[in-house]
Amino acid sequence: MWPGILTGAGKPPLTDGGFRLRPGQAINITAPKGWSGRFWGRRGCTFNGFGHGKCITGDCGGKLRCAGAGGIPPASLAEFTLDSPEGDFYDVSLVDGYNMPVSIIPSRGSGQCKTVKCRSDLNRNCPTGLELRNKDRVVGCKSACMAFNKPEYCCTGDFNSPNKCQPSSYSKVFKASCPQAYSYAYDDATSTFTCHGADYIIRFC
Repeated sequence: MWPGILTGAGKPPLTDGGFRLRPGQAINITAPKGWSGRFWGRRGCTFNGFGHGKCITGDCGGKLRCAGAGGIPPASLAEFTLDSPEGDFYDVSLVDGYNMPVSIIPSRGSGQCKTVKCRSDLNRNCPTGLELRNKDRVVGCKSACMAFNKPEYCCTGDFNSPNKCQPSSYSKVFKASCPQAYSYAYDDATSTFTCHGADYIIRFC
């Protein structure tokens, strides 16, 4: 699979935003102090010798190295904001939908430092109307916001507050599959985690 990385404003991109991982392979990435951004997995990719091609899920504009482009939803996200006064903030998010299991595993940190897992194969349990298919196979599960573009699912317009934007029947399916992950935009209470001075393993499967 092919991880993609999108860096927040003001910080340099990591590994030019994308690379290939072979089965069982791991690489070390060092982020600068105060880095924020997201990682996601791309699957079913084909690239030529110039790094041009496409991916079935998580594509970032047909490039191996995303270089500032985000992944096309649906894509499972591992998100980080490092070195804030309260420590590092991290989460697994399905707000942009789901394409593969992902976990964040802290090590050598202090504080709560919980492992955050989304190991369920939500593609097998994707609600009707949210499925992304490739050759009759479900390869991703869209968010209700992406599928229907309604304010009550996107937490926009009159629903742009935690009190007014509540879990939907669709986000509840996501939450049941991955209880620690963001299932919709205002799912902060059970989905944001903190740790001080840790290293993090991001695991895709």
